[in-house]
Amino acid sequence: MNTTKMLAILMLAITALVTGYWWGSSVGSLSTTGANEIAQAERKILYYRNPMGLPDTSPIPKKDSMGMDYIPVYEGEEPQTDSAAIQISTERIQKLGVRTEPAAYRVINRKVQALATIQPNERLLHTVTPKFEGWIQKLHANTTGQSIKKGEVLMEVYSPELITAQHEYLIAAKGMHWSRESDPEVQARMQRLSENALQKLYNWDISEIDLRQLQREGTSISYFPLRSTINGIVIEKNVTPGKRFMPGEVMYEIVDLSQVWVLAEVFEQDLRMIHINQTATITVDAYPGSFFSGKITFIYPTVTPETRTTKVRIELANEKALLKPEMYARVEFSSVHGTRKVLAIPNSAILNAGTQKRVFVALGAGRFEPRTIETGMQTDDYTEVLSGLEAGEAVVTRANFLIDAESNLKAAYSSFNQSKLDSQTNANNGAAKIPAKRYHAKGIIQSIDWTDQTVTIAHDPIMSLGWPAMIMDFKVIESVELHSLKPDQSIDFTLIENVSNEYVIEHIHQRADNSIKNGHGGH
Repeated sequence: MNTTKMLAILMLAITALVTGYWWGSSVGSLSTTGANEIAQAERKILYYRNPMGLPDTSPIPKKDSMGMDYIPVYEGEEPQTDSAAIQISTERIQKLGVRTEPAAYRVINRKVQALATIQPNERLLHTVTPKFEGWIQKLHANTTGQSIKKGEVLMEVYSPELITAQHEYLIAAKGMHWSRESDPEVQARMQRLSENALQKLYNWDISEIDLRQLQREGTSISYFPLRSTINGIVIEKNVTPGKRFMPGEVMYEIVDLSQVWVLAEVFEQDLRMIHINQTATITVDAYPGSFFSGKITFIYPTVTPETRTTKVRIELANEKALLKPEMYARVEFSSVHGTRKVLAIPNSAILNAGTQKRVFVALGAGRFEPRTIETGMQTDDYTEVLSGLEAGEAVVTRANFLIDAESNLKAAYSSFNQSKLDSQTNANNGAAKIPAKRYHAKGIIQSIDWTDQTVTIAHDPIMSLGWPAMIMDFKVIESVELHSLKPDQSIDFTLIENVSNEYVIEHIHQRADNSIKNGHGGH
C-alpha cells in the first residue's frame, strides 16, 4: 500500500513538472511573438517589393500574378546595392552580343590630319632686277613656265652705261700693258683703275663668263647678255622686246622647285601634338597611291581667326618636279603621346551624353554600372581616361547602347513607380497635389555672378511672401538668360519654390523705366 501511494505521488510530481514547463514555454513564446509584432508595428513600412526580385514595388499590400504576397520593406531595410546599376540576365547578355575589355595602361598614338597647299621654297626664289638703265634687244626666256638652267641667257640688252663701263676697263687694261716698263707708282695706279672698272661690272651682276670674254677678246659687247643665276622655272615675266628698263625694275621671277614647302592648316586643338622635326606623310590627288615624306621645319606663330588653324611648314624634296605650286595636298602627322603609358579604353566603349562621356562598367553576375568619365587624347582605336575609371575595370565595348537603353528604361520605370508611390501616399493621406505658386516682384540688380547663376537684387516688399524690402541673393533656373542684364537695371522678376524649399527666379525682365535708383521703389 505504501508502495502504491509512493508511485502515485511520483507520477503526480512528474505530471506537474511537465505541465509547468509546457505552460512556461508557451507564455515565453507568446511574449516574444507579441514583442516582435509590436516592434514590427512601430517600424515604418516604406513599400512592398516583388517576391520574385523583379524591379517592381507597391505602396500598398498586393499580390503578384502568381498569387504571392508582396514583401514589406521596413525603414532601415532598404537594399544597399547601387541603384544606378542595371541587372541583365545571362541569356539576354548573350543575345545582345555584349563584349567587354578592361581599362589598361597603353602607349597610344594619334594621327593628326590637315589640308595643305604646295608652295615654292622662299629661299629658292630669285628675282631678276638690273642695276643699270637700258633697252631690251632680244628675249631668250620669253614665256612663263619656261625651264631655265643656271648660266642660261635670259635676254640681250643695250645699255650705254654698260658700254661705258666696258670701255673704262679696256682702257685701264691697255694702260697696264703700256706702263709695264714705267714707274712702279704709275703701274700701281693703272692696276687700281683696271680693278675698279672690273669691280663695277661685277657689282652690276655681269656673269663671270662674259667678264672672261671681255678680258680675253679685249673688245666691248654692244648687246650684253643677262644670264640666270639659278636653275628653275620662270613664274613671272614683265619684259618684252624693245622695252626700256630702269635700275631695280623686276624683269623676271624664277623659282627652283627641286625643293618645295607644304603649308598645312592644323587646327588649334591639335597643335599640342605637333613639333619641329616631326615626320609628315603627304598625298596629292594628282598621284593616287603615291606618298611623299617630309619634316616639319617651322610652326607659324599666329592663328587664322576665320578657320582657327595655324600654318605648319613642311620641307619636301621634289627632284622630279612632280609637285607644283598651289597644288592641294593632305598631310598626316603621326604623333606619340609621350613615352609613358596612359590609362586607355577602346573608343567603342564611350557613349557621348551631351557634355558628358559615359561608359558601362561590368560588375559581374550580369550587373552593369553607368559611369561618367573624363577623357584626354583620342586616337583611331583608344581614348585616354583621365578620371572615372581604374585599371582593370572592364567596360562594355559592344552593345553598350542597348544596355544604355535598358538603363534609361529602368530609370523611367523607377520614376514611374515613385510617382505612383507618391500619388498613392498623397491619396492615402487625403492630400491633393498643389501646383507651384509664383510670386511677382520688382527691384534693382546690384550684381551678377554668371559662374554660380546668382543675381543680387535690392527688391521692393513682396507682400505675398510677407517679405520687407531688402537686398538678397537669388539663384536663377537654367532657362534664364543673364548675359543681357547688368547692374543698376530696374527689373520685374518671378519667384518659385524649388524642391529644396528655396525661392529661385523663374523669369526676369528689364523694366522700361529706370526710376528705381539707389533705393527701393514702390509698386
